[in-house]
Amino acid sequence: MELNILVNAPVFRGMEPDEISSAISSVPYRIRKYSAGTLIAQSGEAVKSFIIVLDGLVKGEMTDYAGRVIKIEDIPAPGALASAFIFGSKNTFPVNVVAITDTRLLIIEKSDFLRFLKCNDKILGNFLDMISSRSQFLSEKIKFLNFKTIRGKLAQFILEAANQGKDEINLNLTQSELAEYFGVARPSIARVMSDLEQEGIIITKGRNLKITDRRRLTELTLE
Repeated sequence: MELNILVNAPVFRGMEPDEISSAISSVPYRIRKYSAGTLIAQSGEAVKSFIIVLDGLVKGEMTDYAGRVIKIEDIPAPGALASAFIFGSKNTFPVNVVAITDTRLLIIEKSDFLRFLKCNDKILGNFLDMISSRSQFLSEKIKFLNFKTIRGKLAQFILEAANQGKDEINLNLTQSELAEYFGVARPSIARVMSDLEQEGIIITKGRNLKITDRRRLTELTLE
């Protein structure tokens, strides 16, 4: 088992390699490999296991009624898949999970994982932190998706990236990735970016962006 990977997994936060080795060897687990582009789990499918991405990159995405694909998030190693949906009355995958690159997953069945939690207070505490953080993330995502216009969504994205009052930021997504994130066509993102520049709200150079009119940018989030 790759302890150098698991030591960075949120569920094992604060644990020494020997503690992780002892914990993981106390329950049955399996490793599954997925090729790039493979569907790992489909929206509505039951979450029957606790799953950690050992290596590779996967994404969660959903398709709206118009057939547009909206990326919810990328999940790199050593993140967990659908950790907030293992338990509860509706424990199903909320989105499709797709391998972006060749990927290996560590899988612990639900009944074994429950025993895993009961036997280790550190893991239990870390897991509770994980699902609380997931709930907060999904709450923010829902709020973001409620913005009706692309201008409003883009304004909110820029303001969140420029936290703590910064006016200059480096966008971590290309226009194509932003389009996928928003569930719109790439030309729409390019057009809105150009409009915001012409209106004197932002200045862009490559992935570098400077907010020149924060008040107006904030007003756009109300659209």
